Amino acid sequence: MIESVRPHVDYARHLNPQQLDVVLAGEGPLLVIAGAGSGKTRTLTYRVARLVESGVAAERILLLTFTNRAAREMLGRVHHLLGRDVGRILGGTFHHVGHVLLRRWPERAGRKPGFTIIDRDDSKELMKEILGRFHGAEAERGFPKPEVAIDMLSYAVNTLSPPERVLQERFPMFREHEETLLRAFHRYEHRKSEANLVDFDDLLMLCLNLLRGPSDILDALREEFRHVLVDEYQDTNRLQARIVETLAGENGNLMVVGDDAQSIYSFRGANFGNIIDFPKRYPAAKLFKLETNYRSTPEVLDLANSTIRNNRLQFPKTLRAARPSGPRPERVTCGDVAEQARFVADRIEALRGEGVEPADVAILYRAHWHSMEIQMELTRRGVPFQVRSGLRFFEQAHIKDVAAYLKIIANPRDEISWKRVLRLYPKVGPAAAHRVWETVSMSPDPIAALGSDAVRKLVSAPARQGIGELARLVRGLAALGRSVAPAEMIRVVIEGGYGEHLTSSYLNAGARADDVRRLADYGETFADLQSFLGELALAGMENGAGVARGESEGAVQLTTVHQAKGLEWRAVFLVWLAEGKLPDARSSREPGGEEEERRLFYVACTRAMERLFLVRPCLADERRLRGVIQHASIFLDELDPGTYEDYTA
Repeated sequence: MIESVRPHVDYARHLNPQQLDVVLAGEGPLLVIAGAGSGKTRTLTYRVARLVESGVAAERILLLTFTNRAAREMLGRVHHLLGRDVGRILGGTFHHVGHVLLRRWPERAGRKPGFTIIDRDDSKELMKEILGRFHGAEAERGFPKPEVAIDMLSYAVNTLSPPERVLQERFPMFREHEETLLRAFHRYEHRKSEANLVDFDDLLMLCLNLLRGPSDILDALREEFRHVLVDEYQDTNRLQARIVETLAGENGNLMVVGDDAQSIYSFRGANFGNIIDFPKRYPAAKLFKLETNYRSTPEVLDLANSTIRNNRLQFPKTLRAARPSGPRPERVTCGDVAEQARFVADRIEALRGEGVEPADVAILYRAHWHSMEIQMELTRRGVPFQVRSGLRFFEQAHIKDVAAYLKIIANPRDEISWKRVLRLYPKVGPAAAHRVWETVSMSPDPIAALGSDAVRKLVSAPARQGIGELARLVRGLAALGRSVAPAEMIRVVIEGGYGEHLTSSYLNAGARADDVRRLADYGETFADLQSFLGELALAGMENGAGVARGESEGAVQLTTVHQAKGLEWRAVFLVWLAEGKLPDARSSREPGGEEEERRLFYVACTRAMERLFLVRPCLADERRLRGVIQHASIFLDELDPGTYEDYTA
């Protein structure tokens, strides 16, 4: 038994009692529920060290993590602890391990030795070629672009779902193209096999096929990897779980570590059932809980505990703080979204006076558009900020696309905007866009000239339909007049074909459409187009309050909650806590959706080390309506009253 070996490392001195129980646990399946900030990485590291100390050969240990860097850091710490080389431990991501195994037995997996791994760009190009051969399907208006088709196929592979079911249930907007897409998926797989290619998903799927094949390979691997340890198990998808559980076997030494309360990535294919149903699949599994939190104050944890206990499907636990007490979280009610932005900016400035630097502050939100007014307010005040969840709101491609349509109306001689808009249409590349621009620019009325026969002759036959649609759209926008409120013009753009472009171009088309609709709501406050476009230009200035990505020192951090997982800040603002925003209306309607949204709220709260502000606006402009009442999020209403202070901005 592991615990019978006299250790060199003084584990009891370095670990708390719950962590020590995990590290010294015997063999067999183990489930470790590691609460937020509870030192799961430390526990996993010491468990690996203890296995090696107890006599388990390094090459008999398999460590699976979500980044290769995490595996290197853990194994480096094991080396430091033991003072010996542990380089023979196989550690890394599922894809890294899959690659190692496929190189050993390529022919048994359906490939020849020396196969080539293709990246996402290569996959997209291959799919583009295949769709082009199917009667030019990729050029059809409303047909998914190659990168979207690849994403759909990838989702099917990683969730072990038939592609036809994925298309019917998750992508009904492409139902009319189902037959073509299924043919393309089949052809894509055939072409990879024919050319001895392996994409990222194949590294997992072909690995599972190896394990499902003749038993000699599985038997050899089970003998080789006597201990399998997996980090962040709540984030694994069905394919990853099937690989690791097949490899470990029903009674193998499989230790999975994770937190069911932080399972928030179902939209990526992560399967909550992997962790919550682990005891059902492994009835003999020993369950451990890590509940001592080293990140947050007792007050922050009291609030987090009070929200997550409302979930029905969970491993109940209560986080306990190792840190001293601090201020209670604040539940803040603001009049409208502008006041919400002012409150956040005011409080950031006040926190700085208390010694909290901007880089120690985060503003979290459910959707990227929730940060728009806040970004503008920080810009006005000269407060440096970095958007960790992507580009700043006004720098995003879809926002710049919509702005380009409006710029053409404001200034029909805007060459840059013309070329940007033209390239949005099928089969119109940079060269064709330049030819069209040169022709319309010579006309006294470029907008009217776009619909001329001269322009039609400049582009290929497949491109003419799109050019015709654009000509009708810009004529309609121009007819509205340059003094019309820009909000209505934005809605005409999205209803006039740009919404369809989003659907065919992006897997997260719904979120991008929400961004554009929020831009339209914002446009309601401007009387004319020129003032609106001027404000957008100022908000997007590189030399304003924003900082370049990667230059986060001294800058407030803005990020979605999904991107914030695993991070921590001294002070956290969670904004837009209104029904339909957090929880998100669409996600809440899906099976298990409300509980996942509550887990998202819980993750956001547990990012705070000392100060937590839960902020909501009472009013917002929405869909042509001014001052729409925003009801408080259910997650605010269900909090224990003793866990927060109420504050009205």
